[in-house]
Amino acid sequence: MDFLMRLLRRRFGVNREYYKMVDDMFGFIPNNIELYKLALIHKSASLILEDGRQINNERLEYLGDAIIEAVTSDYIFIEYPDEQEGFMTRMRAKMVSRQSLNEIARRIGLADRVVSNSGGNIQQKHIYGDAFEAMIGAIYLDKGYDFVNRLLINDIYGNCIDLDELAEDETDFKSRLIEWSQKHRHGIEFRTTACRAGHPSRSKFRAVVLIDGMEVGYGEGESKKEAEQQAARSVSAAEPTDKACAEFLDTYDRLSGDETAAR
Repeated sequence: MDFLMRLLRRRFGVNREYYKMVDDMFGFIPNNIELYKLALIHKSASLILEDGRQINNERLEYLGDAIIEAVTSDYIFIEYPDEQEGFMTRMRAKMVSRQSLNEIARRIGLADRVVSNSGGNIQQKHIYGDAFEAMIGAIYLDKGYDFVNRLLINDIYGNCIDLDELAEDETDFKSRLIEWSQKHRHGIEFRTTACRAGHPSRSKFRAVVLIDGMEVGYGEGESKKEAEQQAARSVSAAEPTDKACAEFLDTYDRLSGDETAAR
């Protein structure tokens, strides 16, 4: 019966292209196809109802984001029984990052099906990851949490994400620096500003990282997040060791002492 229904849905009816799309991407035939059609509609291409309400995938995106984070947290907790909270938090952040979700959307063919009027604007690159979140929200409403859990872990993560490579590719320098500062009871602050017109670089934002009020790193980027990551990276591109911490504190104490003497 399942085989027959799949064949009929894929070949006949006004929604056959949508049934085929979901089946090709995820390997199943939906119950409520309207949810999946809605998941494809970006805010820029919203449908306007007679009462003036706009219909798009934002609500499904909100739901899917929460489901993905919950499943991913469970997955990492099981896969890394000996790791601490900091490691698991960083792994989850990388797995559910906009870059990661955008790449998943491209690999499963979802990026080609998103309905958008963004015109390819570079600032709208996140729409593919947003659509993936919306699609997961639709699957959750249509099939339930256990179904989404199995689909994400066994099929999507299994085919699109290399956990070993991800664990070795440490890129969240800001989180690491904040974690180090909290561990050693130091205050940390990121001050990020938009670059003024005529700035020598093409970056849009410039960030300064301060530890206990002292400027220790700088970074620039196309977004505030990127600028802050670059600033944190300039302080340390690797997990701070005890020796590195001691050297930093010695330098900080020396500079603080020189400043006091000068006053």
